[in-house]
Amino acid sequence: MATLLKNARSKAAPSLEIARDEQAASEVRSLLAGTYRPRELSERRGEQRYPYPRLLVLTPVTSDGCRKTGPSLTAAGKHLSESGLSFYHPDPLPYRWIVAALELDSGRRLSFLLDVDWCRFTRQGWYESGGRILGVVEAPTECEAPVCV
Repeated sequence: MATLLKNARSKAAPSLEIARDEQAASEVRSLLAGTYRPRELSERRGEQRYPYPRLLVLTPVTSDGCRKTGPSLTAAGKHLSESGLSFYHPDPLPYRWIVAALELDSGRRLSFLLDVDWCRFTRQGWYESGGRILGVVEAPTECEAPVCV
């Protein structure tokens, strides 16, 4: 009898595993559909955005990018395009203009003056912001303002 039950269980198990795999696949499809919405015909962005999942340093500055106006903070990159950058950060940004310092694989930093023109609160308790790249500036240090290029 024990052998019959063991054989019955081993034969039933594969079909149960297949059902679980299909359910998992279905859930993943639902998750991705909610995360990556299909492009609408009237896409407002005229250029490609690329994932940028790297840390960056944000330094608030004056509108010309030449004078530091607050302490720097670290943020997590989201997307990068030729004209803009979006990122995640733990607290709201009270600044409109920032220098975003991105570290390249070579260790060199590339810094952009950014006009932060949108911000939204995420369900996970962080903020997501982004804006237009206005130009290239030298990376600021903790003790001096960025130099306009």
